Amino acid sequence: MKILLITPPLTQLNTPYPATPYLKGFLVEEGHQVHQADLGIELVNRLFSREGLQKLFQRVVVSRQTPAHLRQLLVDQQQYIHSIDAVMRFLQGLEPTLATRICHGEWLPQGERFKGMADPDWAFGALGTTEMAKHMATLYIEDLADFIQATIDPFFELSRYAEHLCLRLPHLKPLLTALSKPDSLLDEWLLELLEEKMRTSDPRLVCFSIPFPGNLMGAFRCSRHIRQHFPEVTVAWGGGYVTTELRQLSDPKVFDFAHFISLDDGEPALRALISYLEGNDDLPLCQTYHRATNGQILFHPKQPGHSIPFKQVPAPDYSDLPLHKYISLIEVANPMHKLWSDGRWNKLILAHGCYWAKCAFCDTSLPYINCFEALPASQICDYMEALMQQTGSSGFHFTDEAAPPRLLRELSREIIERKLVVSWWTNIRFEKTFDADLCRLMARAGCIAVSGGIEVASNRLLKYINKGVTVEQAFATAEHLTESGIMVHAYLMYGFPTQTEQETLEGLESVRQMFEAGVLQSAFWHRYAMTLHSPSGQHPHDYGADPLSQQTGTFANNELAFTDHQKIDFERLGQASIRPLTITCTVFAWIGRSGNG
Repeated sequence: MKILLITPPLTQLNTPYPATPYLKGFLVEEGHQVHQADLGIELVNRLFSREGLQKLFQRVVVSRQTPAHLRQLLVDQQQYIHSIDAVMRFLQGLEPTLATRICHGEWLPQGERFKGMADPDWAFGALGTTEMAKHMATLYIEDLADFIQATIDPFFELSRYAEHLCLRLPHLKPLLTALSKPDSLLDEWLLELLEEKMRTSDPRLVCFSIPFPGNLMGAFRCSRHIRQHFPEVTVAWGGGYVTTELRQLSDPKVFDFAHFISLDDGEPALRALISYLEGNDDLPLCQTYHRATNGQILFHPKQPGHSIPFKQVPAPDYSDLPLHKYISLIEVANPMHKLWSDGRWNKLILAHGCYWAKCAFCDTSLPYINCFEALPASQICDYMEALMQQTGSSGFHFTDEAAPPRLLRELSREIIERKLVVSWWTNIRFEKTFDADLCRLMARAGCIAVSGGIEVASNRLLKYINKGVTVEQAFATAEHLTESGIMVHAYLMYGFPTQTEQETLEGLESVRQMFEAGVLQSAFWHRYAMTLHSPSGQHPHDYGADPLSQQTGTFANNELAFTDHQKIDFERLGQASIRPLTITCTVFAWIGRSGNG
């Protein structure tokens, strides 16, 4: 069967999201003719080009109510038009010699975003010309993105589209209302790109991977276009957003856009769907919704015959993705954040699911967490070698929920034995298994960074949420990693039920001390969200919380509103990001260097 796999706009701009490469690797092995497309990176390349900006500025209408900095950008439009192609080539790594010109002189127009630029000497030092130039080029792109959002398309943001509309969407009406409005210039370009993919691949089945809320509107818009102009083509949806948000789907209007919507792992669902479309009766649909002829929504659960062991899922296939078009951005002067947005990484999964799968805040009831299966180290290295040959890149991001320490030990030994020269980073749990010996072994094998959850940074609460670690253990693990030359990033949250304001401040103090001791280099602070699929969401009273509403939406359902009857000003706590006692990546890095707090 001819199949087109699409990542709708927008996700990361520096590297492909791995869902369609994994599915392509599997479907090609199944004997199908498969194409894939990242419409987000292609749209960004069309937009941020000389021709794109010329057309964009021709569409813009400003008034006296338009903020002054946006009107100034319009005044400077010729500077942007003349510089944009060179800046994009620089961010794609095709013209590195531009770094010095970007950093010195007045060649690059500087808009509102540059007012918040970090001090260059502190952020990049005397020799960080390339990094500083990437940061300045990123601010330049962000200025344009702000202008586009204010004048052309209010839903546009770098790396996401209409996320604020789709983040919490219990009912479809707001999204359908937005879709009923006239297409913006970006919408027109998106549909032109889609038309091109449809003509060149001539698919019978188009599958949209929707990993995040910021991809949802793009999937709706593209699916509607296919249904209207290619009525013989079947449209299917899957991905992380679908899996977590649409498990209680009951609005039949969504099937005006997609014929089939599948939950959980894509490989068994697509194998069953293709069999169904080919008229075979031996394999029923798997974890899939569709609308019957009478308008009723039907769901077909997974059956024993659907299972595909993770070891049988082949390596991802990045062929036919435009790897040269991805751009490296440095949004903030933080070394760990740089890994997410700068450089193109080959993304691999070491183990399906989480080997712990007990945390009260995590979606432990869903298969992507609770169905754990690890690959052998030798198979992982085989995949790494295949991807290095295919992509020309030796950098790897292992996107595990939590990489198993035993597997990391075996993998590190395998990498060293094969004499592979690679760089990699992953997510871990700060547990005692990461002793000094393991951390040194990982560093020898190319590990450059890890991230992990310290969460509430309070021993009472860590036990309460069943994290399985203590603050002291997290400190020791971070120390072992740092001493081995591995950068350490921590996730932190506030607002878990029964967490007092004093405990929040004490947790921040614990983290400040980790920075002062030099065992933590970066951290991210966010508000806790209770989800339907977590132990705390399924049994909120066991965690001291009362749900504020029991109503289920007809479209997306995941986050639960709740109260624990404490009078805490969470808005004030959230402002830690801009206070001397800080929680953002940028200022946390500053605390780690200065020892102040």
